[in-house]
Amino acid sequence: MSDLFITLNVTSCIQVVVLGFIGGVLSGFIGSGGAFFMTPGMMNLGVQGVVAVGTNMTHKFGKAMVGSKSHGDLGHVDKKLGIFMLITAVLGILIAVWISSYLFGHSEGSNDKGAAANLYISLVFISILSVVAVSMLRDTLTARADGDTGPSRKIADRLSRMRLFPLIYFPVADVRVSLWVLMAVGLFTGYLAGTIGVGGFVGVPAMIYVFGVPTAVAAGTELFLAMFMGAFGAISYALKGFVDIRLVLLLYLGSLLGIFIGVYGTKVVKERVIRLVTSVIILLCVISRAIATPIYLSQMSWTTIVGPEQYDLLNLISKYFLYGSGLSGVAVILFYVARAYLDRRRIYATLGTKTRPVECQE
Repeated sequence: MSDLFITLNVTSCIQVVVLGFIGGVLSGFIGSGGAFFMTPGMMNLGVQGVVAVGTNMTHKFGKAMVGSKSHGDLGHVDKKLGIFMLITAVLGILIAVWISSYLFGHSEGSNDKGAAANLYISLVFISILSVVAVSMLRDTLTARADGDTGPSRKIADRLSRMRLFPLIYFPVADVRVSLWVLMAVGLFTGYLAGTIGVGGFVGVPAMIYVFGVPTAVAAGTELFLAMFMGAFGAISYALKGFVDIRLVLLLYLGSLLGIFIGVYGTKVVKERVIRLVTSVIILLCVISRAIATPIYLSQMSWTTIVGPEQYDLLNLISKYFLYGSGLSGVAVILFYVARAYLDRRRIYATLGTKTRPVECQE
C-alpha cells in the first residue's frame, strides 16, 4: 500500500501545516472538523481521496477533543444530544468506508487507480456542501434584511408541531427532538463524515435549523460528536491502510494552535457574521473542488475535453482558489479577534486610569 502515500518535501510539509492551521481556526469558529477545507486541500497535493478522508478522520479525533473541551468550558456542549446522534452516525461511517474502499479497488477503465473514488468523493462534496452553503447564505441574508439576527426556526417549529414521538429533551440545548429525526440526522452525518471527512456541515446546520439548537451549542456539540466519529472512522480506514500518519502529525502542528483562535472568535463575533463567513467559505471550497473534478472525469475516460496536459493547470487553479478562500476566512476571524482584544485592553486601561485618584486618596 506504500504507493498510496505521496512523497513529502519541505514545501509540501509547509502546505500541510498551513492546511491544518486554517482548518483549525475554521473548526473552532464554525464547529465543524475543518475537513471541508483540509480534505480537498490534501487532494490538491496529490493525496488519494480515500487517504485524505482517512487521514482527516484520524486528525479529527484529537482536534475535536481539544475543541470540545474549549467549548465545554464555555457551556456549549450538550453531551446527551451528541451521544444520541452517535448511535446511527457509526452505521453511516461504516457504509461510507465500504463504498469508498470498493470504488478505490474497482476503477476499471480508468488510467488512475484512485480515479473512481476521487470522483465519487468530489461529487458528494460538491452536491452536499453547495446545498448547505446556499441554504445558510440565503437564510443569513434574509434574516439580515428582516432585522432578525437569529437563524430560521421554520423547520424546527414545523417538526415540533408534528410531535413525532418519542420526543427527547436535551437540557443544555433546551430543545425536544424526535428520536426518529435524531437517528436520520445522525446516520447522514456519519455517512458524510466517512465519505468526505465533513460531518459538521450537516450536523451543525441540522442542529440549528432542524432541532432549533443555539449556534454556539451546535458548534460545541458537533465537536463532541466528532471525537467519537473521528476515532471510529480512523480505525475503520486504518484497518484498510488508508491513513497517512505523517500527514496527521503535520496537520496537528497547525490545527492545535488554530482551533483556540477559532473558539475565541465565537465569543467576540456576532452569530450572523459566523453564519455568513461559514456559507461563503464553503461555497468557495465547492468551486475549488469543481475546478478539479474534470481531472477525474478524464482519468475515468468519461471526457476528452480535458487531457493530461491540463491536469497541472486545473489543479493549480483549484489549489489557489481553496487557499484563497481559507486565508480570507481566517483573516476575517483574526480581524474580529484582534479588534476585540484591543477593545478589551482599551477598557482595562480606561478603568485603570479612573481608579488611580481613589488609590491616592487612600
